[in-house]
Amino acid sequence: MSEKKINPMLKMGLEMGPIVAFFVAYLRMRDQSFEIAGNSYDGFIIATAGFIPLLVITTAILWKLTGKISKMQIATLVLVVVFGGLSVWLNDERFFKMKPTMIYLLFGGALGLGLLRGQSYLKFVMEEMMPLKEEGWMLLTKRLTYFFLALAALNEIIWRTQSTDTWVYFKTFGLTAAVFAFFMTQGKIFQDYAIEEEDA
Repeated sequence: MSEKKINPMLKMGLEMGPIVAFFVAYLRMRDQSFEIAGNSYDGFIIATAGFIPLLVITTAILWKLTGKISKMQIATLVLVVVFGGLSVWLNDERFFKMKPTMIYLLFGGALGLGLLRGQSYLKFVMEEMMPLKEEGWMLLTKRLTYFFLALAALNEIIWRTQSTDTWVYFKTFGLTAAVFAFFMTQGKIFQDYAIEEEDA
């Protein structure tokens, strides 16, 4: 099924909304404690508990409006539900903090497996957005594989050695900025390996 076009701002809002909502909720509740069913939960756990259904709802809306969601979005949603759910159920924030590590290990591992098989799985996901020659896809995939594995390692270092506040800022802004910066620095690949109209 081909993807239906929707307003780009609406699409961005649905994709980024839950992350922003989690950040705002955490800032408002980080110093509070909540008694629920005889158990005490801090603000981080409550913000996580709200983030999970919100992400499910916005992903479902995005699917309804566009008729399609990517495999990366599905994998992210599953890991959020599993690791976020474990954090809420066990009242242990460590599981949710490990979630970015698992996501980037999954993406990096999948791309790395494709490279070992002589294929670029990234091409299958993004070919319509960025038409490149095969050599370009392989080079970009190799770089992105290393990048994802580096982000996984960095997330582990941050959440294990820094405060929860630092990790929340890192997750909300640092990871997003890192991914944006990565693609912005790959301009030479897009320039050197772009498929021109006459090649098509």
